[in-house]
Amino acid sequence: MNVPLQSTRQHLFQLPVLVAALGYFVDMYDLFLFSVVRVPSLKALGVTGDQLLPEGVFLLNMQLAGLLIGGVLWGILGDKRGRLSVLFGSILLYSLANIANGMVTDLTQYAVLRFIAGIGLAGELGAGITLVAEILPRHLRSYGSILVATMGVLGAILAYFVADLFAWRMSYYVGGGLGLLLLVLRFNVFESGLFQHLKLQAVARGNFLSLLTNPQRLRKYVLAIVMGVPLWFVVGILITFSPEFGRNAGLAEPIIAGKAVMLAFAGQSLGDIVSGLLSQRLQSRKKAIRVFILLSFAMMLVYLLAPVQKTSQFYLLCACLGFCNGYWTLFIVLAAELFGTNLRATVATSVPNFVRGATVPLTSLFVWLKPTLGLTYGPLLIGGLIVFCSLLALHFLEETFHKDMNYVEV
Repeated sequence: MNVPLQSTRQHLFQLPVLVAALGYFVDMYDLFLFSVVRVPSLKALGVTGDQLLPEGVFLLNMQLAGLLIGGVLWGILGDKRGRLSVLFGSILLYSLANIANGMVTDLTQYAVLRFIAGIGLAGELGAGITLVAEILPRHLRSYGSILVATMGVLGAILAYFVADLFAWRMSYYVGGGLGLLLLVLRFNVFESGLFQHLKLQAVARGNFLSLLTNPQRLRKYVLAIVMGVPLWFVVGILITFSPEFGRNAGLAEPIIAGKAVMLAFAGQSLGDIVSGLLSQRLQSRKKAIRVFILLSFAMMLVYLLAPVQKTSQFYLLCACLGFCNGYWTLFIVLAAELFGTNLRATVATSVPNFVRGATVPLTSLFVWLKPTLGLTYGPLLIGGLIVFCSLLALHFLEETFHKDMNYVEV
């Protein structure tokens, strides 16, 4: 479909779409700042040597547990109270938690605040994607996902540069300040027209249990979650613990986690653009996602098995791994398109956070397999299994590219 350029710009640069994109920018800044400052912040709190990995896993799991719980709570609120209430409520919570993270003095405080930050971070993306999917015409939803994804990944890249310029505590303060500044725009953003129309109908909204009690909806919901798990295996394990993988590869010079995160998400920024354009070109969500899942698995094999002689080569692998991971927002768009307006925010917010939360058992399995299979074959076994399950789940999901968003689940 040929769409006039001016009309496309007018749709894509509406204030709600821009706020959703900027919200994800700040969301991603905080979400991956911990990956960047994990080692220096833990060392500043007295953690050294072999304890850096298990303590880092524990704090990451606390954040992911918060994401899991927050994903359900914010999703329900998004369908009951509106997309905007969740969009700005989540930004406020994670901004305040970010500032508080910069004030921690021991591991217990750090763990509690990562959990609270996780709850806050759980709401923004799902509410933003839902708002964008409902505001934009169906032929522009892929472009909307590109805009949101690109801004979000730029936030992760900014986290690296801020952490490189400032101490880890100041890096948290910067993230909190950016989020609070974004709240100024809340008074000029309008709610989704589909949600406004939904409020006039006598239909239950945000009923999470209805996802679990209806076999057809439960099937779609579980398949959508399984489809996305490889995304956070890459982010939560392969990239977050890149210093450990670098040592395992025999590199003499240590890998800097922050640099690996920055390069991975620079790659993902390009991947998000390419996957969105590919979806538009193929007129299909499923075909584009399938291509990227297969690319991601191929890159996992290279990352874990290829002989690496230089740190520059390892960092290049991180960037390529990030590119192949560039279907995150397209996956959430597909999840949002699978369900009606009265459950859309619940699904779009909770599904990505169940995917993030899946990193908790995956990191536990990663640590458990490490003594017997090491840092090569343990992750390889986990990655192969979840990629197989993901492709199977994608196969059984419906195509949603041309689906009309104006319907409800009854």
